[in-house]
Amino acid sequence: MKHSLPVVEISGTPSQRGRQYGEAVTEQLRTALGYYAEAFGASSGLTWDQVTARAARWLEPVRAYAPDLVEEMQGIADGAGVNLLDVLALNARGEVIYDDSFSRMRAREAAPEEPAEGCTSFAAYGPASGDGHVWAGQNWDWRAGVGETVVMLRVVQPPKPTLIMQVEAGQIGRQGANSAGIALNANGLGGRFDDTVGLPQTVIRRTVLDQSSITDALDVLCAARAHIASNALLTCREGFAIDVETTPAGHGWLYPSDGLLVHGNHYQAGVPARLAATGYRPLSPDSLVRVPRAEEGLRLLREAAAPEESRKLIKQAMSDHLGFPESLCTHADPRKPPVRHWSTLVSSCVDLTAGDYHVTAGTPCDREYQHLPWNLYDGPHASA
Repeated sequence: MKHSLPVVEISGTPSQRGRQYGEAVTEQLRTALGYYAEAFGASSGLTWDQVTARAARWLEPVRAYAPDLVEEMQGIADGAGVNLLDVLALNARGEVIYDDSFSRMRAREAAPEEPAEGCTSFAAYGPASGDGHVWAGQNWDWRAGVGETVVMLRVVQPPKPTLIMQVEAGQIGRQGANSAGIALNANGLGGRFDDTVGLPQTVIRRTVLDQSSITDALDVLCAARAHIASNALLTCREGFAIDVETTPAGHGWLYPSDGLLVHGNHYQAGVPARLAATGYRPLSPDSLVRVPRAEEGLRLLREAAAPEESRKLIKQAMSDHLGFPESLCTHADPRKPPVRHWSTLVSSCVDLTAGDYHVTAGTPCDREYQHLPWNLYDGPHASA
C-alpha cells in the first residue's frame, strides 16, 4: 500500500460533485467493484449482478430520504462510466453483507456470519487532553483488498458545512469531520434484526456530517431508521462527545469518563433485548481487547504539552499489537485466504481545536501521519 492517500475535492451541485468525484476515482472505483465481486462470490456464491439486484431495494428509500445523495451517486456513476446500482452497491455493501434475509440464505448453506466491520474510535478532551485541544479519530479496520481504493474526500457544498471524509472510492459518506467542528467516527456492531428495509450507513453518516450543530447531528442518528446496527461516536470542538449504539430495534448511548471515550465493535452501552434473548456473542471478540488497550494508551494524552506530542502519543496508542494480528493495529492474518484478509486501512487523528486532519495510509505502526492539505475550518459554519 502507498504511504499516502489520494486527496479529492468536489464542489457544485450534487450532480456536479458526483461527476467530479467519479472522474477522479475511476481507477479506484473499478478496483473496488472487482474486489467486492470476488468477495461476494467467495462468501455467498452471488454474482455481481445478483449483488446489485439486492442493492436495488435501497434505491427508493434513499431517494425519499436524501434525493440529493442519489443525484450525487448518479453523478459518480456517470463520471466513472459505471451503473448507478454499482455505486449504490458500494454504498450499501455492509447492508448486503449483513442483511437478515441474506443471513438466512447463508444459514441454509451452513456458512459463518461475517464479522462486524472492525474499528476502534476515540474522543479525548478536557482532563484527558494535556494540550487543551479536542481530539477525535479511529483505526478503521476493514478488508485489506480495498486498501488501494481508499481516498480522502473534501466536499464543498454551501450552505451546508464543508466535509473531509475517509471513504472507499464511490462512497458518499463514512467517517470524517466538518467545518462546523463536528467529527463522526463509526464502528460496526453486528447482530441480526428483521427484514424491514432501513437506510444504508453511508447515507446516514453523510447526513450526520451535513449538520451544523451537535444536536442536529444527534437528531439524524435518533430519527433515521438504519438497516443494520452501527456505532457512532460524535465529538464537537466545544469539548463534548457522545457515543450512540444505533440499531433497528433501539439505541443505547455512552458519555466520556474524565474526557476520554473509546468504542470498539461490541455493545458497550448494553446488549439490545432482541439480541440478548438469542444469546448474543460479539462477532469481533478482539474488540474486547482493543478497547481497554486503546484507553490505556490514550490516557497518556493527559501528559502532553503540545499538539505535536499529542499526535505522537495517539499514534503510539493506536499502534498497539497485543493479540496480533487481530490487534488494535490490525494486520492481515496469513492463516486466512487473501480475499478474507483484514487490516487497518486508515488511522485518523483529528484536532478539532486547530482544524488539522491527519491520517495514515494503512497500519499506523509503520507509517507516518499524512497532514491533509485542507483545514477543517476553511468552510461554512467555522468559528469567527
